[in-house]
Amino acid sequence: MTIETREFDAARYLETDEAIEEYLAVASAEGDPKQIALALGVIARARGMSDLSRATGLPRQSLYKALSGEGNPEFGTITRVADALGFKISLVAKALPTEPQDA
Repeated sequence: MTIETREFDAARYLETDEAIEEYLAVASAEGDPKQIALALGVIARARGMSDLSRATGLPRQSLYKALSGEGNPEFGTITRVADALGFKISLVAKALPTEPQDA
């Protein structure tokens, strides 16, 4: 008897809003634009790429390419996708390293 396997797809496990929020927070923690785009793509697949296409007015194929982690989407595309998925883009100050205290 052979065991059938398939490639891991995080979209299969993003079943709740809380899971999606945590996934996006972890993926965006480093600030890597490709990781953020890829995470938005995984979330889009979990929620339905066709629905996202209708909500953003962007063709599905363009969305797949832009959110693959290999594309280089424009910032406007990222903000439209984030908005359609119920997220907003915000920038926060980096945590500054604490200075050592004198002993």
